[in-house]
Amino acid sequence: MGEIADFDALRRALAENSEQPEGPARNARAELLLAEAERLEVPLAVIEALGHQLKVYNYSSEKDKMFVPFARLLRMWDERPEDFDAYEAHSLHWVFKWMSAGMLDQPHVPLASVEKWLGEMEHRYRLAGHSERAVRSAEFSVAAHVGDLARAERAYTAWLAADRDAMADCHACELHGQGVWQAESGRDAEALGLWRPVLEGEYSCAHEPHTVLASSLKPLLRLGRVEEARANHLRGFRLVRPMESMRGAYADHVEFCALTGNEARGLELLAERPAYFTDTGHPRSRLDFMAVVALLADRLAELGLGAQRVPGPAGRTWTARELAVHARAEATELAERFDSRNGTSYVGDRARARMAQRPLVERLPLGVRTVHPAPAPEAAAPAPGNADGPAGLSVLLAEARRMSDTLRPHALRAWAAVADAARDAELEPRDRAEIADHEAMAGGPEAVELFERAAALYAEAGDPGEALAARARGAYVRALHGEVDAALAVVAGLYDEVLALYADGATGVRQTAAVVMSRARILMRRMHEDPAGPDAGTALAAAERAVREVLALVDGRGGDEVRLAARAAEARAMLAELAGHAGDAGRAAELFQRAVEAYVAAGLPWFAVEYEVQVAALAHQAGDMAGAERALRGALEHGGPYVEPVGRAQLHLQLAEVIGGRGEAVEAAEHALEAAHWADEAGESGTLGAWARQQLGGFLLRQGRYAEAAEVLESALVDLDPGTHGDGVVVQARWWLGDCLGELGEHREAAEHRLRAADIARHWPEQQDHATLAHLAAESLGSAGLLDEADEAYTRAGELWRALDNPYFLVRSLRARGWLALRGASGAEGARELMAEAVRECEEALAAAADPVAREQLTDELGHTHRQFGDLLARWAAERAEGEAAEGDVGDDEVRAALEAALARTEEAVVVFGTLGAGGLHGRTGAELAAGRLEADLGRPDAAAARARGVLAAYEGAGDEDGTVLARRAEADRILRAARAGA
Repeated sequence: MGEIADFDALRRALAENSEQPEGPARNARAELLLAEAERLEVPLAVIEALGHQLKVYNYSSEKDKMFVPFARLLRMWDERPEDFDAYEAHSLHWVFKWMSAGMLDQPHVPLASVEKWLGEMEHRYRLAGHSERAVRSAEFSVAAHVGDLARAERAYTAWLAADRDAMADCHACELHGQGVWQAESGRDAEALGLWRPVLEGEYSCAHEPHTVLASSLKPLLRLGRVEEARANHLRGFRLVRPMESMRGAYADHVEFCALTGNEARGLELLAERPAYFTDTGHPRSRLDFMAVVALLADRLAELGLGAQRVPGPAGRTWTARELAVHARAEATELAERFDSRNGTSYVGDRARARMAQRPLVERLPLGVRTVHPAPAPEAAAPAPGNADGPAGLSVLLAEARRMSDTLRPHALRAWAAVADAARDAELEPRDRAEIADHEAMAGGPEAVELFERAAALYAEAGDPGEALAARARGAYVRALHGEVDAALAVVAGLYDEVLALYADGATGVRQTAAVVMSRARILMRRMHEDPAGPDAGTALAAAERAVREVLALVDGRGGDEVRLAARAAEARAMLAELAGHAGDAGRAAELFQRAVEAYVAAGLPWFAVEYEVQVAALAHQAGDMAGAERALRGALEHGGPYVEPVGRAQLHLQLAEVIGGRGEAVEAAEHALEAAHWADEAGESGTLGAWARQQLGGFLLRQGRYAEAAEVLESALVDLDPGTHGDGVVVQARWWLGDCLGELGEHREAAEHRLRAADIARHWPEQQDHATLAHLAAESLGSAGLLDEADEAYTRAGELWRALDNPYFLVRSLRARGWLALRGASGAEGARELMAEAVRECEEALAAAADPVAREQLTDELGHTHRQFGDLLARWAAERAEGEAAEGDVGDDEVRAALEAALARTEEAVVVFGTLGAGGLHGRTGAELAAGRLEADLGRPDAAAARARGVLAAYEGAGDEDGTVLARRAEADRILRAARAGA
């Protein structure tokens, strides 16, 4: 850093440092700037540098350093108050509040010193004529901290009763403190009522709504308002993340994760802030942080993840169990220091209660990317009763048979439990046959061999029909592995055998249906092998005959035998598939729906899910979005908890797209959120989860929930990949994110994402998106103050608009460049040239346009271009006059010439808008009023008044429903009053 030459240079340096991110680097520069200020030998320079140092310490992890500069400032005030200007005098009294809170947060400062300081603050405020509101607020903080609840209530009441003045905290900060007291007193609804104006943006400051959003999380969860809690976490964490001084609020977000089943995200938050484990400058927030670290680590250990490696203090690796012990010890030791200082157990009691909390919500999906620290343990297979001994095994066998006979979803797990329990038991051949049969059904390379073994055991048990059914199932497995011809040869013999047995009454319809269905499945498989081959028609006909044989055998014979009802339903689904294969989509949809209805009627709704998905797909292809939606909702309802996580993710995502397509962004977002959650549960965060998050971000954006959408889209972009998801999806995600960041005022970041999206879109055959993104990026760059980069992007966009034969946006890009030029190096001359070019382009396009609609649109664009040209010239004139300290005097010839030129351009706008008739009325009156203001600036009040009266006449008889009409009338009245005053 070079030497500061004078006071102005120091002030610029202080202002620049104030804009830097919180942290040690900013603090160190403040210390250097104080040394530079002392060299200037200007008392006020030292005062300002000390005030700056105090401020940056307060907004950092080094809060304990702020007492020294404050003591020096106070001494300077007591010795020479005349060295302080009004602002610094105000600031000195203002930071008294920081000192009282700062001492309270440092357990080495005796409580007596804190109380003494509180008295000193009250005395000095009284001398300065300030209200006692800030004093009572500080007293409340002291009493609440030590647990003197009676005194805290008295101080709280006095705080609210005292007048607000210049020393009172801002509305947002006061409401935060008041709401925290209500929440800690068990009045969550009252707390949220107090916080509402802050949460809704009515009040804000440098640290609000950051802390209110964090503080609101647990009250919202306790009240069951989980959607709001999720939204406040996403919004609030985005605000807190870059601010080093907000460890306490950061801790609230980690705690939220621990209490809502989001332990994995909690670990990610810990990993983002390693310094929070060890920064000692603010013991109170360190206590808060370590307490929630202990809570989170204990929660992981409780979930069986105690040995999981987790983020922790630097210098070693940590398991969750080790971190829990360390964090609990640190929090306990800090709490004991506060309690020893305070003479109460209040801080320790609260810390222990915080570490002992139980989850408030079992599962609260957040929508952001979550990678589980370890696979969730599989649910244990159902094992009713005691499996020890023969009696227990009999219970397991009976339950497994009940589940398989009724086609329950977890029947195979029940049989696996039987197999485990029967490993060393002596069993009858029938029992061993069923165990082998169901083990084969569970899949695996040895399935065919297991089915053969089961068949042999069934035969040994005297059930030849079940033996044939098992062998037929083995044949189908062979077909699934590509041995279709061999499978057909095997099943043909089994088919003949089982029909003979059935005819002789030697086996039942259930066993016969099993063989007939296996044969139909294998024939369906052959049809799919060569769907367009020369024998495709023959294969389709053979498959259809086989399926109809199944129906002829079982249809209407289900009764209490759900297996037969299931066979009939499956056969209808197979006929639906055949109809679709033959090109009859309508018939296919009808048959799939009948299959769904059959499964539901049989009490087997979970089997209906895959066919409801088919119904949805066919309805979508037919343009029947309502039908698609009904089918997808039915699939979710009927599948319930039995659908695998990846299937649930897919269903929710499809439903989100359908619902979003009819404009219901709120419900669509709910389904996209569920899709993201279930994709994460399935281990598909980087594929299906990323797609779901991209969609969720878009739906949140459509609702105006920009901070939440930005968090979700940034999370999605970690995994979105052009090769996996398509470059269109990536471009759309960055486009949406740029829109969100622009709304949040993060213009540089918005520009980055828009430019990156444009770089992908530049390779597309259609260049409309490329041009639009370049134009949007230019807007963001201009808003970020990057004028040269913005001009370059507008130039790129303009070239694209020209190539696309889009004169509207070409003209707009030129106008935007004109405004940039006025702010940049090329100045007024470059700005004039660009605006003149915009006029020429618009006039040429208008002259060439034959379509009446296009001519009207281009005429409107030309009117706006003349109007903006006039505004630009007026802006330059005003800035030039101000620069020369003319204070509105237009005697300067150059300024007056610019105003006359601005008036001429504005009059051109009036004429152009006038040619549009009623469609150009608002544009014309707006230009007339702008011309009136220019007439007034040029010292022609009568002309200004005439224009204002013309506007009033134009709206004579118009109602008050149109806001533009009301605004135009109000502006015309102001011009008339000013004209009369200046006449």
